[in-house]
Amino acid sequence: MLKRVFVAPDPGRLRLRFAARAVLGIGAAVLVCGLAGHSLVGAVAGGLAALLALFTVTDPTVRGQAVTTALLPAVGVPVLAVAAELHDHPVARDLAFLAVVGGGVYARRWGPRGHSLGVFAFMTFFVAQFLHATAGQLPELYAAVLLSVATAAAVRFGLWCYERRLPPPSLPAPPGGTGLARVTTRQAVQATAGAGFALVVGQLVSGQRWYWAVGATWWVFVNTTSRGETLVRGFRRVLGTFIGIGLGLLVAVPVNGAPVPTAVLVAVAVFGIFYSAAVSYTWMMLWVTLLAELLYGLLGVLSPGLLAVRLAETGVGALGAVLAVLLVLPVTTHTTTDAWIQRALRCVHACTAEAGSWTADPAPRLAELEQLLGRVRLSVAPLVHPLNPMRARKRRARRVLALLDDCAREIRGLVAVAADPEASHDARLAAACRRVEAAVEALTEGGDGHPACPVEPPVEPALAHLHGLERALADLAEPLRTPSGSRLVGA
Repeated sequence: MLKRVFVAPDPGRLRLRFAARAVLGIGAAVLVCGLAGHSLVGAVAGGLAALLALFTVTDPTVRGQAVTTALLPAVGVPVLAVAAELHDHPVARDLAFLAVVGGGVYARRWGPRGHSLGVFAFMTFFVAQFLHATAGQLPELYAAVLLSVATAAAVRFGLWCYERRLPPPSLPAPPGGTGLARVTTRQAVQATAGAGFALVVGQLVSGQRWYWAVGATWWVFVNTTSRGETLVRGFRRVLGTFIGIGLGLLVAVPVNGAPVPTAVLVAVAVFGIFYSAAVSYTWMMLWVTLLAELLYGLLGVLSPGLLAVRLAETGVGALGAVLAVLLVLPVTTHTTTDAWIQRALRCVHACTAEAGSWTADPAPRLAELEQLLGRVRLSVAPLVHPLNPMRARKRRARRVLALLDDCAREIRGLVAVAADPEASHDARLAAACRRVEAAVEALTEGGDGHPACPVEPPVEPALAHLHGLERALADLAEPLRTPSGSRLVGA
């Protein structure tokens, strides 16, 4: 876990810039709220709104990010109003919270923008509970949210928009389907059911801090599509919270809300959240927990007893998510993993076809392949997890990942050769490309049989890459297929 954070590659220092800009943007938002005369509650609400604006907006283009950021208050302000107005009406408040949970997850069907707006809506309701917001505080909270989102946008799109110099990422479309066959619909039902369990049991644990359980359930469902992914994410959330509470006892409790050290530690926690999010959910949750402890210290309510309640509520929320994915419209790890692998293989087919034509540019396809392989790794994570007791499945899944990485490496080399105008493009290359395409077809829906292992030795760089690609595809046939002929990774 330590290695993943401190040794993980950071090409172009993107994670470093992402985290540094977050500290700058959130710090500026809190400063603006202070200059505007807002209270501590308003400043905290504004800082959290800025954090969400900088963290959750992930559209592939800068223009799309700007549009989504501008839409955040349109979603957050009405939700904030509902949460504050229902503060003294527990039953109506709880039903509204569950509606926001279900709607926020369902919104993922509309891609990154729907996901961002859904997260912002949920977190706005959550923050209202965190701050015990009432109707009388609404004008100040509205102003704080609007000022902070605007300040974060000014930093992101004006002062430090490093994304303008980067090619837009190729984001794979979410799995399709209609009705309950659509993963996002099933997850909306699951999340609502899990949140309902967390809400009821969480209130039995603590009548004041129950919303931590609902928050834990919600975040376990973020960026997951199968029950295996959800189970692993729930474990990592509890582990990160447990370590974060231990760190809080050593750091946040002794500081006890002192302004200067708390401000420094909040900046460190924010940096840690943004820097570790892409590589370790456990580490991200450690920093989130420390940030929450520091904010409670500022609000004057931090104590060891409160930290124990935080851990208990997180466990309740994780349990709610686990029960929901196991009992309510479950989406199996195999189904999700198989679908992503098939899409990755079809992308290999498209890359090879475009590289073999020597007229099309396969580079965008390569970017799409990298994104798809990232989704495969996320989906296979439950199978290769150290706590998975099924060793045969673990070995099989690791073999599949290694061979897919081999395919990606050979595709990168092939794309580089195809871009070289001096490379010779003869009939042997076209024939080798056709063999690769046939091998992919043999592994996907439309193909029959097993790919043939290449026998001719590579001569030129392009042939060498195609030869390696053929061999990797031939080796993939065994772990992807069971003796009965169905394509399985871990079932």
